[in-house]
Amino acid sequence: MTSIFDNAGNAIACTVIELGPCTVTQVKTTETDGYAAIQLGYGAAKEKNTTQALMGHFAKANATPLRELVEFRDASIGKSLGDTVSVADIFKEGDKVHAIGTSKGKGFQGVVKRHGFGGVGESTHGQHNRLRAPGSIGASSFPSKVFKGMRMAGRMGGDRVKIKGLKVEKIFAEQNLILIKGAIPGCKGSFIVIEK
Repeated sequence: MTSIFDNAGNAIACTVIELGPCTVTQVKTTETDGYAAIQLGYGAAKEKNTTQALMGHFAKANATPLRELVEFRDASIGKSLGDTVSVADIFKEGDKVHAIGTSKGKGFQGVVKRHGFGGVGESTHGQHNRLRAPGSIGASSFPSKVFKGMRMAGRMGGDRVKIKGLKVEKIFAEQNLILIKGAIPGCKGSFIVIEK
């Protein structure tokens, strides 16, 4: 992340994202595919790591192998198969966008970190070694089970996250960089989908 200053001198925390150049790898229409969509590819890939089916798919668009393919339904950007899409073709400063990515994995976590349980705070009920434990999880002889969905310890993070209503603060069209106000899901270097 970085920060920029607005006209009033306020510091605004922003995330810098490289968006493109992307290549149009497929254009779907309602006549041929049943729905309208456009498929964009990003990131160079090695031929040895690309399947023959994808190599043929990229050959139709006269494109080199790409790492990521994303489809956008009902998107009209005025581009045809094989064209290059830059950040300035779609976004402008002040737009509201949605960011979709995979959140950072945090491993196996307890209930205090995973669900926000309070713990016992080292003071009540004479506890001395169970400060962050979940406590009771079920009822008595009826229903004699733990209900589904009970909040317990487990794997945390690594989920698909969509953050809505983020603002585009600045665009650097020459470098295909976009500055978005706030945080974006995922770690550094991960692939993010930005949509209007």
